[in-house]
Amino acid sequence: MFAALATLHTWPMPSDPAHLTRLDNDDTAFNTWVIAWVAHQIRHHPLELFQAPIFFPARDALAFSEHMLVPGLLGAPLQWAGLSPVLVYNLMVWAGLALSGFAMALVMRSWTASTAAAIVSGCLYAFNAHLLTRYSHLQALHVQFFPLVLYAFDRVLRDTDTRAPRSARMAWLLGGAFVLQALCSNYTMVMMSLALVVAATVRPELWRARPRLWLTLGVTGAGVALVLLPFLLPYSRVRAEQGLVRTIDDVRIYSAGWTDYLATAGRLHYAWWSHRVFEGRTALFPGVLGVALALIAVARGVAWTDLRARMALAFGVAGLALSFGASLPGYEWLQAHIPLFQGIRAAARWGFLFLIAIAILSGYGVAILEQRLRAYFWWPALAVALVGVVTLEALRAPIAMERYDGIPAVHGRLAREDVGAIVIFPLYGGRNFNLNAEYMLHQTRHWKPMLNAYSSFAPAGFYHLAERLQSFPDVAALEAMRAQGFTHALLHRTPLEHTFGAEAVDALRAHPGLELVFEEDGVILYRVR
Repeated sequence: MFAALATLHTWPMPSDPAHLTRLDNDDTAFNTWVIAWVAHQIRHHPLELFQAPIFFPARDALAFSEHMLVPGLLGAPLQWAGLSPVLVYNLMVWAGLALSGFAMALVMRSWTASTAAAIVSGCLYAFNAHLLTRYSHLQALHVQFFPLVLYAFDRVLRDTDTRAPRSARMAWLLGGAFVLQALCSNYTMVMMSLALVVAATVRPELWRARPRLWLTLGVTGAGVALVLLPFLLPYSRVRAEQGLVRTIDDVRIYSAGWTDYLATAGRLHYAWWSHRVFEGRTALFPGVLGVALALIAVARGVAWTDLRARMALAFGVAGLALSFGASLPGYEWLQAHIPLFQGIRAAARWGFLFLIAIAILSGYGVAILEQRLRAYFWWPALAVALVGVVTLEALRAPIAMERYDGIPAVHGRLAREDVGAIVIFPLYGGRNFNLNAEYMLHQTRHWKPMLNAYSSFAPAGFYHLAERLQSFPDVAALEAMRAQGFTHALLHRTPLEHTFGAEAVDALRAHPGLELVFEEDGVILYRVR
């Protein structure tokens, strides 16, 4: 059922996933490149995963953004089988949404013993305003391990000291699920860590003298840290060497306002009123029915008496507060003193914890309704209607797509040529930095190191060198290329002709510092002499 719902919410992409894309957003091209790189490098040089061939000669370039190891590994067999990176990306979008909803449904079925509650919670968790407006951010759509973390954490708290063997198994599940979720997204790792800390404060088990429980959690935490350390060290190096730190001014730009919680791209609400507040906002609208069902759980006291619901309520309130970022008193201190907070630029995304809480509490609300109404013959119809309404509130399909016909074959020639490192022209820097994303998609055909790149962060050296190379092919630009180890220049004829004229592009053939390697389908490769 969740596979069918994922198909519905991503339509029309599932009708032709090889060709219908959201490449109109450069983040889609970038994240398509990321999972293609993971699949490539895991197969060839797994210990060099973070040495991505972008921003050459920068080191740890993959750590300039999310590494997305788990989505990349999920899609790797498809990449190895020869499927295009765009097709694999689309399939991973679909899989992320379906698996996330299914995982939450499994957990809520266990917690409430209600199938209706499980399905409603799964829908609100995976198909909400926030995730459905982040099609270009694959890492945000793979949150299928978070519910398992909450489930295992609850079981560890309940079982330790009473059923030791089962507690040990739950500790393994807690650690394993945490690691897998953390390797989907650094943002989610930070939010998940905060959620567990806040959840722990409202669980009475942790305030009793139970040494075995603290030992279990301590050992589990140490094991998680040990496994994640190799994936965190590159970010630490980039922070120290490249200055990748999100300042409070960055946070202030991407902090939420109250209108974010009214913003949704769901067609029903967007057409009615949300179009007035949606543009440029982080969509965090929880849905009318979702809020109503969650309020039932709060009003009936379940949100306080059920320890699992209480955990959700606690971290939901925390996420709501933190989403206001720099506007929240004390956030600047957290950002300055807690390293994990320094990696969070878009503070508004803390609001996803609020949406998770709404999803969980809504499940409890449905369970309360079922207890009161299941004796009536019309209860199954009402349960179906609840699922239908939450689906309709979130539905933004059909999603606007553009057609993609594949990477031009000429870029595959680079893999066969004796090419060291390349600079591609036009070389985009400054405000047009994002236009390099298309070059990265082309790079999946050859994986040659290149200066051109797009990411959530770029080293200062990239901008300096890009500025020096704007005078290409003069002597100073060629000397700068040689000094940095660039052996080739790749030119895209059409945009260069629009800027400089066809005669200027043709005149490069006679340039003493360049040797023509090939020209094909509007792409020209020169060797730097």
